[in-house]
Amino acid sequence: MNDDYCKMLSLTEGAPADAEELLASMLSIRLFEDEVVSLFAKNLVRGSTHLCQGQEAITVGIAGALVPGDTMTCTYRGHGATLAHGSAPARAFAEILGRSGGLSHGRGGSMHFTDMANGILGSNGIVGAHLPITVGAALSASHLGTGAVSVAYFGDGASNIGAFHESLNLASVWKLPAIFVLENNQYGEYSAQAVTTPIRRLADRAAAYGMPGVFVDGNDVVTMREIGREAVARARAGEGPTLIEADTYRHSGHSRSDPGAYRPKEEVALWLGRDPITRLEQAILRNNPEASVNIEAIRQRVQKEINEARDLALSWPEPPVEQRFEDIYA
Repeated sequence: MNDDYCKMLSLTEGAPADAEELLASMLSIRLFEDEVVSLFAKNLVRGSTHLCQGQEAITVGIAGALVPGDTMTCTYRGHGATLAHGSAPARAFAEILGRSGGLSHGRGGSMHFTDMANGILGSNGIVGAHLPITVGAALSASHLGTGAVSVAYFGDGASNIGAFHESLNLASVWKLPAIFVLENNQYGEYSAQAVTTPIRRLADRAAAYGMPGVFVDGNDVVTMREIGREAVARARAGEGPTLIEADTYRHSGHSRSDPGAYRPKEEVALWLGRDPITRLEQAILRNNPEASVNIEAIRQRVQKEINEARDLALSWPEPPVEQRFEDIYA
């Protein structure tokens, strides 16, 4: 691993008491997306899909630092964030499949997950467009005195979008309870970060807006939760927003139509070796060499749950035709 992470890699010190719970959460996302790939290959998915495999530790870690009443927004690569924040896998599958039981009754698809009951204000197909929504949610929480925190997950490409700079500036000026989580998977669509961005550490941009900027190992779920808790505590105390740059990598291409051939094979192999799920499993085994049985049992249990959720979603009908005119502006 790089030697310049801002925090020590806590997984090198062993696994936390709830490591198996964290593992199950990350496996749920990984296996969910495995099934999405299978459904896509069977031509059952409406539109394309953008997988977050390899990035699971970020959203699981941050979600573990939040409480009911907090909110979040995310990108079109938002399956993992949505599941980590409490959405039912069956409803997520149904949304991707265009079924009536989906999060938005099958009308939003893979890129537009929304689940208000779990504080999920929506994933967004437009790069960076959801950051002002998180600022709005944070402003509302501040005005109403609810104590809620709002999180935005976004990629390295979005840090070059005007909405990113406007959102960080306004959140800092008003000391809003917002947390900006930059999932730096090294590529903005098909372009390496160095091609589009003049600085190496995107967390350094926080200094321009008077907020902490933390660069952290995004493939260490324990560290992500630790950093998340610090940012959440700061936000709830009225001290304003934090920018977290989580260093990570997507295992697949930009979307299902992208084989990712522009990425050097050595680079891909290096990052596959840093898989967040494998690293947590290794930490669990360091604590208890006999835990391999538990790990396999967790994997089998989660796979069963995902299979059942998939089958339930497939059993639901498509939304009625007349429903397409509901919940629209005009």
